[in-house]
Amino acid sequence: MYDRMQELTVQQMEKIHNASMDLLKNTGVAFNDEEGLEIFRSNGFKVEGSIVFFEEEQVKKALETAPRRFTVHARNPEKSVKIGEDDFVFLPGYGAPFVMDAQGNQRQATMEDYDNFCKLIQTSPYIDMNGWMMVEPADMPHDTVHMDLSLSNMLLCDKPFMGSPVSKQGALDGIEMAGILFGGKENIMDKTVSVSLINSLSPLQFADEMIGSLIELSRHNQAVVVASLIMAGGSGPVTLDGVLALQNAEILAGITLTQLVRPGAPVIYGSTSSAMDMKTGALSIGAPELSKNIHLVAQMARFYNLPARSGGGLTDSLCADAQAGVESALALSTAARSGINFILHSCGILGSYIAMSFEKFLVDEETCGLVRSMLKPLALTDESIDLDVIKEVGIGGQYLTHPKTFQLCRTEFFMPQLYSRKNPDAWIKDGKKSIDMIAEDKVAQRLATYEKPEIDPAIEKELTEYVEKRKNA
Repeated sequence: MYDRMQELTVQQMEKIHNASMDLLKNTGVAFNDEEGLEIFRSNGFKVEGSIVFFEEEQVKKALETAPRRFTVHARNPEKSVKIGEDDFVFLPGYGAPFVMDAQGNQRQATMEDYDNFCKLIQTSPYIDMNGWMMVEPADMPHDTVHMDLSLSNMLLCDKPFMGSPVSKQGALDGIEMAGILFGGKENIMDKTVSVSLINSLSPLQFADEMIGSLIELSRHNQAVVVASLIMAGGSGPVTLDGVLALQNAEILAGITLTQLVRPGAPVIYGSTSSAMDMKTGALSIGAPELSKNIHLVAQMARFYNLPARSGGGLTDSLCADAQAGVESALALSTAARSGINFILHSCGILGSYIAMSFEKFLVDEETCGLVRSMLKPLALTDESIDLDVIKEVGIGGQYLTHPKTFQLCRTEFFMPQLYSRKNPDAWIKDGKKSIDMIAEDKVAQRLATYEKPEIDPAIEKELTEYVEKRKNA
C-alpha cells in the first residue's frame, strides 16, 4: 500500500516502545488513587508513594490479554457495533461547555441541547454510536448530571452509547443503569454495552476520578479508551517524536491497569495530542500536527494489536466556515484512512472543544458519509465490470439511458443531502444559501421528524426511578 504520510518501520516503532519502557521503568507514572496503587502492589509492581514503576515484561503480559476486537451491544441488537481490526465507528463531539449557533452566538449548553443531540444521533445514517457529554448542561446540578446524560442516552437513542467516567460513583451509576437497561447487571458482566473515555493527566499522571472509573468499568467488563491529550510544547515535548514516546507510556500504563483488574477487559489505545499554538498558548486541534499524530497513533495501536481511538471532525474555527470544513475533513479522513477504530468527535465540535454546533454536526455527519463511501472497496467482479454493457454501447455511444444506469443510478454513487451540486441559476434562485444556512434549516426538520425508539415501559420506569432515588439520596 502506498501513502505519502509516514509509515513507521518496525525499528521506529520499537524505538518509540523502548523510549516509553525507559520512562515507565525509571520515571514511573503517578496514580492518584489508593485502590489503583494497591492493585499494582498486589501484582508485584514497584510502588513508591503514588508513583508506579513498570517492567517491560509486566506491560507485555497485560497486552497479551487485551482483546484486539470486541462488540459493543446496543439495546437494539441490529445496531450493535464491532470495534477493532478493520471495523470502525463514528461518534459525536464530546465535552463542550457551550453551543454555538449559526450566527456565531455562543451560549451555555442546556439539557435540552443534550437531548437534541441524542435525537440527531438516533436519526443519523452515518453516526454509529451515541456519545457522552456532547455538551455540558449548565442548567443541571453538577453532582448528578451524569445520570441525566446517561438516561437520555438510553431512552432517546437505541444505538450503543458511551458511559460516564466522571468518578468512581459516576461509573457505578452508569453500570447500574446499564444493568437495568439490559435486564439485570449480571447480563452485562460478560457483555460490553458501553465505552468510556479515561484521560491521562499529562505528563505521566492519572487523576483519582479517572482511575476510580477505570477500575469499576474494567471490573464490570465495560470498555474504556485510555487516552492521552498532550499539548506539544506545553504539557509534553515540543517535538512529535517526544510526544509519541510520552503518550505511549501514559497509555500503556493505563491499559496495564485494566488488565490487572480484569484480564480480557476491552480497552482502546487513544490519543488526540496536538501542537500548542506558540502565539497564544492554546491547544490547536486544527493543526496538521493533529492529523500526523492520528496517523502515527493508529500504527502504534496496531503494533500492540489494540483498537485505536482518535479525534475526527476537529477544528479551531468558531463557526461552520471554510476553515472548519478543511480542518475537520483532514482530521476525519486521516483517522478513517489510517485505521482508527473509534473516531470520537466526528461531528459538531467548534473552537478547540469549546462549543458544539448543531449546524456543524450535520455538515460533519455528511462528511462521515462521504468518507465511508470513499473507503468502500470496489467489487471488481465480472458482474461489476460488465463488459457486455460496454461492448453493447460501443464506440461513441451513451450510457445515460441504458437500463443498467437506471437500475443503479440511486445506489451506486454517494448522494449528498447538504453539499450543493446546483448550477449557478438554481443556487441563486434558492437564495444563495451556504452549507451552514442549509444545515440550519435541516436541523429543525430532523428534530421535527424524530421518533423516540420503543422501550419496555417497565425498564424506562425503573431507570427513571433509579435516577430520582440517587438524586434524593
